[in-house]
Amino acid sequence: MRAAIVALAGDFIAGNAVETNTILFAMKSVIVGTAGHIDHGKTSLVKALTGIDADRLEEEKRRGITIDIGFAHLNLPTPNGETFRLGFVDVPGHERFVRNMLAGVGGIDLVLLIIAADEGIKPQTREHFDICRLLSVKRGITVLTKSDSVDADTLEVVRLEVDDFLRGSFLDTSHAPLLAVSALTGVGLNELRSALTKIAAEVPARDSGALARLPIDRVFTMKGFGTVVTGTLVSGTIRKEEELEVFPAGQCLRVRGVQVYGAAAEQAIAGQRTALNLAGVSTDDLARGMTLAPPNILHSTSRLDVSLSLLPSAKPLKDRARVHFHAFTMETIAEVRLHGAKQVAPGGQSYAQLRLADPTLLLPGDRFILRQFSPVVTIGGGLILDPTPLPKAKQTQEFLAILERGPAEAMLEARIERRGQHGISLSQLVAETGLRGEFVINRLNGSTQEKSVRRIGDSFLSASAYAQLLSALTTHVAEFHKRNPLVTGVSTEELRDKLHVSGEIFSSAIDTLVRDRKLEVAGELAHLPGRGVVMKDDETESKQTIEQAFASAGLKVPSLKEVLASLKVDKVRAQKIVTLLLREKTLVKVSDDLVFHQIALTDLRQKIVALKGTSPKIDVGRFKDLTGVSRKYAIPLLEYLDRERVTRRMGDERIIL
Repeated sequence: MRAAIVALAGDFIAGNAVETNTILFAMKSVIVGTAGHIDHGKTSLVKALTGIDADRLEEEKRRGITIDIGFAHLNLPTPNGETFRLGFVDVPGHERFVRNMLAGVGGIDLVLLIIAADEGIKPQTREHFDICRLLSVKRGITVLTKSDSVDADTLEVVRLEVDDFLRGSFLDTSHAPLLAVSALTGVGLNELRSALTKIAAEVPARDSGALARLPIDRVFTMKGFGTVVTGTLVSGTIRKEEELEVFPAGQCLRVRGVQVYGAAAEQAIAGQRTALNLAGVSTDDLARGMTLAPPNILHSTSRLDVSLSLLPSAKPLKDRARVHFHAFTMETIAEVRLHGAKQVAPGGQSYAQLRLADPTLLLPGDRFILRQFSPVVTIGGGLILDPTPLPKAKQTQEFLAILERGPAEAMLEARIERRGQHGISLSQLVAETGLRGEFVINRLNGSTQEKSVRRIGDSFLSASAYAQLLSALTTHVAEFHKRNPLVTGVSTEELRDKLHVSGEIFSSAIDTLVRDRKLEVAGELAHLPGRGVVMKDDETESKQTIEQAFASAGLKVPSLKEVLASLKVDKVRAQKIVTLLLREKTLVKVSDDLVFHQIALTDLRQKIVALKGTSPKIDVGRFKDLTGVSRKYAIPLLEYLDRERVTRRMGDERIIL
């Protein structure tokens, strides 16, 4: 029964864990991918090394060919007493199943390029090798299989052919092993294990502290477990009972169980073949090509700015060409929008934007493969630089070059710079880069200390953009003064609306200008230092006329329209003068159509307060007698006193407070 489950699930085994978690996580995990032409013995070699048949499908066993990716694992002891855990991803070699091969090699650390000694280099040998180079695989071993089926002279001829084929590549035999083996007789297997041990020691550990990402390569239901997914954990750590988000679907779900290479575990770490038992989701909701990651941090994308390379064997790639796009386990159709070029020549490179037919989760530094739309052959690949290009913004070659080659600090500064005066929040930087917030802050500490970047609350702003913002603010205020000489200053809210920046950034800029004495703020109005209202002679005269008209009227004020009609200035300027008097609080608007001089209202308050000693209450009639005004004025004035907390209405009377 256990063997049957292993054959079915591959990465997920029912029953008790065969190894303790302590042993499991003390081991260094390395993912080994196979590559090579059909029937060159990839699956047989994996079985000879591990004892596991990676062909799990009934059709594969019946036809004797690998159709989909398969998995196996092997523990290799090292001379110093350590143990390496090798996870093998066995891929199909038939040209019809290259898309399945691509779903398996995206997360590998090293490759076994397998070439049959009785056939030599064949079409998929070349295509798989090209794919490995495009994916920037840096380590591997070339294995001549079926060495028992040829004589020594033939084997030597194949060696020479392969040596020439690999020259100048990461598998150049001057520094990478070229071994002849036989899965049938066992010849060369010990040498291959030794070579795997040596190279596995050179593979740098993946970052288990990064944000977790698990590209899904298999989805199935298992009796007693429910929905299970498997994949190579390319970064981070996934723990039992934690919540993950499915990209691009956006659904959140819980991890019920974790298994690593068939052993139950509390967690899986980067670089391990991982199986997850998921709660709250059915197999219908999941598929190969989706990715699991922490919730509410990262975002799916359908546009990618990339650096792409074309194979020398490819045809020229024209702008707006349609291609098949592959990254990790996902594939979709993409349109290529070249930056600054009409086409890419064979063997050439270019910056481009890829517009995907289906959204996906990818991050800077991820690799991808492009295959021709028709006929479907591998033509190139490259590096993802920016999975979040700004809408309607053409990226400059300089910006993309920094993302491609610059250190983390330069890349972060470039992303901050492109946001201009709006800045970028820490959470946005995390979503754009996939870097943890602590890492971002740590890398930008030097930039903030050198004052090339400003941190304002939770946002970052380049020093140059901040300087431009300060200049724009003072320019807006100066222009407002020029257009509105009769207004003390411009509303700070109006200023912020014009600049379209966050409240935090705006407040910081205002505070900086006030501190540097380049701006003054009184209440909600901002104005240039020493800049008051500038009035012409007729405007000064009109202001005095208005003020005198209301000051002399006491509480029996005239209609504002009547006063304005008697002025020498036009209606617009007259209204601005009234607004100025109201802002200066020389005049006070009591209701929509009643304006009083502040002296008259101050006298009224004093009269009312003086009554409290003899009579704590006052009604409308007594108020009219006291002030000598009609009901037209009395009611608005009493309501004004209520608002000013001089009185409080109780029924038909007011209590003097």
